[in-house]
Amino acid sequence: MFGYQAGQTPLDPEQISGLKIKTIATQQQLNEFEQANINEALIWLTSKRKIKNLLSEEFIIQVHQRMFGLVWNWAGQLRRTETNLGVDWTKISVELKQLVDDANFWVTYKTYLPEEIAIRFKHRLVSIHCFPNGNGRHSRIMADLICIHVFGLKKFTWG
Repeated sequence: MFGYQAGQTPLDPEQISGLKIKTIATQQQLNEFEQANINEALIWLTSKRKIKNLLSEEFIIQVHQRMFGLVWNWAGQLRRTETNLGVDWTKISVELKQLVDDANFWVTYKTYLPEEIAIRFKHRLVSIHCFPNGNGRHSRIMADLICIHVFGLKKFTWG
């Protein structure tokens, strides 16, 4: 049913059962519905002049829910299974809290250049692998939000 490129996390049957749109039958259809949902999330995010608590666990989870909530029942819910990458699922909330605390420290004390803070945040967030799926796309958007809303910079081009 679904095909995966190198580096993508395959969906397990339990995750697939969380599809809200039961007519999705191919990877291409899934990609199209997910991208439409992400576009809606980007519209919501760009309509915000200032984002309060951007570097918070609550906002990180809310962004994932906005990105995938029209497609997946589990959108915005922390992963509860093991994957081939990411921290042990029982440590996700602790690791996410540590990342948020570190990032707030980096920003407050100008520990790194702004772009490096955004990239370090993105790398750690995707390494934690908080959600069943969508972690790469989610972490890139979070890095862009840091650039734009924390530092007043342009978003990354992501090559």
